[in-house]
Amino acid sequence: MMNISVVINTLNAEKHLDEVLDSVKEFDEILICDMHSEDATLAIAEKYNAKIIFHEKTGFVEPARNFAISQAKNEWVLLLDADETVNNDLKNYLQKIAAEKPEIACFAIPRKNYFLGRFMHSAYPDYVYRFFKKSKIHWPEYIHSIPNIEGEVFKINSKNKSLAIEHLANDTISHTQHKNNLYSTAEIPKRQHQKVGFFKLLTSPFFWFFKYYFVKQGFRDGKEGFIFACLKSQYKFLTLSKLIEYKKK
Repeated sequence: MMNISVVINTLNAEKHLDEVLDSVKEFDEILICDMHSEDATLAIAEKYNAKIIFHEKTGFVEPARNFAISQAKNEWVLLLDADETVNNDLKNYLQKIAAEKPEIACFAIPRKNYFLGRFMHSAYPDYVYRFFKKSKIHWPEYIHSIPNIEGEVFKINSKNKSLAIEHLANDTISHTQHKNNLYSTAEIPKRQHQKVGFFKLLTSPFFWFFKYYFVKQGFRDGKEGFIFACLKSQYKFLTLSKLIEYKKK
């Protein structure tokens, strides 16, 4: 078996962490990078003999990614959020494919997302870059960033949903609105040099709705799919509006 370090960034992550750690308990190392949680996060991590390190609280995870990854003892790293699990099919596949393709630097893994109790077809495959050689990757520190990868990326076929990361979060409308407000503010440093005219403010949110409801077939998800597409549109509108506000200041 290949030696793999599982790296998880946490902040008050007790809700799903037990299930997450149980899904990866057989890996060579579990590394928890915690932002000074005040709930049972650390107690749960200790139960699974995880190595625990600390990072200052940053508001979102990306500024702590590189530090956490650098502390892993193995070259191969499986990076998970504290509400994501991997099943046996995916674990076995990653071991096999990494051994067969040593030239690959990073594997893009599909992820299954849920909203109001339904699997969202419009949010699948939602590829995430989570299995990689740590020497070949660097994470930009802005929100929702995609890592810089030195080398070849292999995309796992999304048709086989058993090879997807399971995102345990089942967002409510209130929680999604909270994230929309928080993350749209965090987008400003990344986008501060972009121009936002009236036409873009008018059309871009509409195209986000069109993308998630029609192009990505959110209509298959019933009322929940329609609400989900509207909230995606809201996120885009908030981001552009806050950019206008920022430039006025």
